[in-house]
Amino acid sequence: MKRLLTALLIPICSASYAQKLETLTVEKIMRDPKWMGVAPSNIHWSDDSKKLYFNWNPNSTDRDELFAVTPASTKPTKIGIDEQRTFTTENGEWNKIHTQKLYEKNGDLFLLDIKTGKTRQLTATTEREGNPSFSADQSKVIFSRADNLYSLNINNGELVQITNFVHSAAAPAAPAGPTGGGGRRSGLGGSGGAARAAQTQAAGSEQERWLKAEQLEVFDIIKVREKDRKLDSIQAKQFEVRKLKEIAVGDEFVSGTTLSPDGRFVTYNLVKIATDAKRTNVPNYVTASGFTEDIPNRTKVGAPENTSESYIFDTQRDSVYRVSVAGIPGIKDIPAYFKDYPKELEQRSKRNEDRQVNIIRTQWSEDGKYAVAMVIAQDNKDRWIMKLDAATGKLSPLDREHNDAWVGGPGFYELGWVDNTHIYFESEDPGYAHLFVEDVTNGSKKQITSGKSEVQTLQLSADKKTFYFTANMEHPGITHFYKVPVTGGEPVKLTTMKGTNTVTLSPDEQWLAINYSYTNKPDELYIQPNKPGATATQVTNSLTEEFKSYPWRDPQLITFKNRYGSDVYAHLYLPAKPDPSKPAVVFVHGAGYLQNVMYGWSEHYFREYMFNNMLTDNGYTVLQLDYSGSAGYGRDWRTAIYRHMGGKDLTDQVDGVKLLVDKYGVNPKHVGMYGGSYGGFMTLMAMFTEPDVFAAGGAIRSVTDWAHYNHGYTSEILNEPFNDENAYRASSPIYFADGLKGNLLMLHGMIDQNVNYQDIVRLSQKLIELHKDNWSLASYPVEDHGFVQPSSWTDEYKRIYKLFETTLKGQ
Repeated sequence: MKRLLTALLIPICSASYAQKLETLTVEKIMRDPKWMGVAPSNIHWSDDSKKLYFNWNPNSTDRDELFAVTPASTKPTKIGIDEQRTFTTENGEWNKIHTQKLYEKNGDLFLLDIKTGKTRQLTATTEREGNPSFSADQSKVIFSRADNLYSLNINNGELVQITNFVHSAAAPAAPAGPTGGGGRRSGLGGSGGAARAAQTQAAGSEQERWLKAEQLEVFDIIKVREKDRKLDSIQAKQFEVRKLKEIAVGDEFVSGTTLSPDGRFVTYNLVKIATDAKRTNVPNYVTASGFTEDIPNRTKVGAPENTSESYIFDTQRDSVYRVSVAGIPGIKDIPAYFKDYPKELEQRSKRNEDRQVNIIRTQWSEDGKYAVAMVIAQDNKDRWIMKLDAATGKLSPLDREHNDAWVGGPGFYELGWVDNTHIYFESEDPGYAHLFVEDVTNGSKKQITSGKSEVQTLQLSADKKTFYFTANMEHPGITHFYKVPVTGGEPVKLTTMKGTNTVTLSPDEQWLAINYSYTNKPDELYIQPNKPGATATQVTNSLTEEFKSYPWRDPQLITFKNRYGSDVYAHLYLPAKPDPSKPAVVFVHGAGYLQNVMYGWSEHYFREYMFNNMLTDNGYTVLQLDYSGSAGYGRDWRTAIYRHMGGKDLTDQVDGVKLLVDKYGVNPKHVGMYGGSYGGFMTLMAMFTEPDVFAAGGAIRSVTDWAHYNHGYTSEILNEPFNDENAYRASSPIYFADGLKGNLLMLHGMIDQNVNYQDIVRLSQKLIELHKDNWSLASYPVEDHGFVQPSSWTDEYKRIYKLFETTLKGQ
């Protein structure tokens, strides 16, 4: 499941919640999260690095407000609307010496001078200008307007249009390479009538040429007129203004347009939109009109996809040609899973077709001598980094990352230039996402980071001598901010606090803004000099007295071996007074690819963290795992669920229950499970396929049949249902519903635009047809995938708590 989080998740302070929090109840912990306090968010530096801005709500009012501090004065000050009007945008492009910044705001372009603090508006039009960048000599602004590229001289305001894309009903095909033939050649099997007509037309043309030559020979006046015509033509050409070449693009969408630093080459993609892809509608029952209204929604996995081709416009030769992908290494490879489908494998082998690939980005070296392109296979099995010869449109390989499951991981799309001959990127080839630098002139490659850890964020310093990155090098559940030279060496740790450190580096790279949290302590903002071992100064104190009055647990972070011999990381909550029934509850995080067992506050599952505390207070042992498929543990753990969701990820939960029984005295007949989204799916699979392990389950906003989920997420893990039906049948709870023995509670928002309500309706009908009577469904008419209303959160967790109390105790 994609990370669909509510914006409510936040920790923090207010006099309005001054009462003491004693016994935890669902009603208390599922209130509007402002009762906890509101943590700082949207943290960003001013362009001159003198102020640090953030949204905050220390008094738990209706809305967050903007505050600022300086490195010298860390007392938050509220920022008024007049100052906010002068702000630039956070995004933009700096010049080489970091003294000017280009940015787009409200569809117009602006240039900020850092030394003077003055901003100059470069455009003021009704059309939207965007994607501004400096030209190679820094004298012009290159930007996009509609589909086209323009150049604006910063000094004299001269505006030049660079491309002229024209949409038409049918565009002729461009050749593959600058010398190829254009258009489609008609077939040789034309009718005899058409051939005779062509011959007749040719004969007529020959007659006209002969008569014209005779006239010129016989009459002097014709000779004089012909001479004058030729002279007029020569003179007209001397004064002729060269028109910008029209580039016909039909009904396709233009994207990814870039200009080479020398201004000669324009690279771009033409995207063919899959207009025939059928989309779902989500009925909305509680509306202002009083009528049911449909919410247009998404496609389902396997629907036709958009396709794209990449092109080059050579402004010097005034020609357009395709980038050739035919020679990409492995482009004809057939995915390994087809070995399970021999007939289809044989057919594909005979066809010997290229796989569909997309060039998602082209980047030029600063001097314009080299260009590199990132290419991704549409079947998710490969990512290539290729060197592009813009003069010919040919690609040559620099790096190929292949995975029989699917390529991905943190930093997957990272690609940039260290200098004019070296690129940097991340790759999971070592087993974990690490940083590499490669020389594009000879293909030599150097790994910069290493170990059983992942580079989770990456930033190149302004002088291009240092990489700054976030990684979990000390422990999978601890993130710190590091720096390392671009030439390699031992990384230097810059943050010191144990937990989760999310860092925003100031533009001058002198200061770190650290959003820090610990397992039982929500986010707070700190400022620290950009020096190893420096002290971080706390800026915000956001928690309410009520929240602080309860001793929130710091659960044990343990590991155990699963049945395959791999380490599984888990949070364990042990009750001070276990209930006599020795019950246990397993909480399953959502998203699949997400990390929730760490020494940091769970911004995704803070409500569940509080609910787990409440369960523990009431005698339950609680366990939550970073099961197979979770983030933070490398490539093999990430892809362990390939073609079988509800396989290793579920057996990890079963092995965790065995640990609770063997080591912590849990009654094996009194174990329940709950979770939302992917966690809801896992709960269904547990109740249907491991009914002797789990006696009760609360399944929230659950996928019940993966063939009905979206394409982007599902196709990576299970391929497509019509190509890999076995994977979908093995992974979808609806096929195993007959295995239900225990007590199942399902809960779902009726306007869920991620996992549609149709999913749970289909499973309900299946359970009815199977004559199952130990299940129930709670529907929430105004809730999307991420619930918003406190009343909905309260209702669903009261039901889940009641389920566990009535089924896991006193038996």
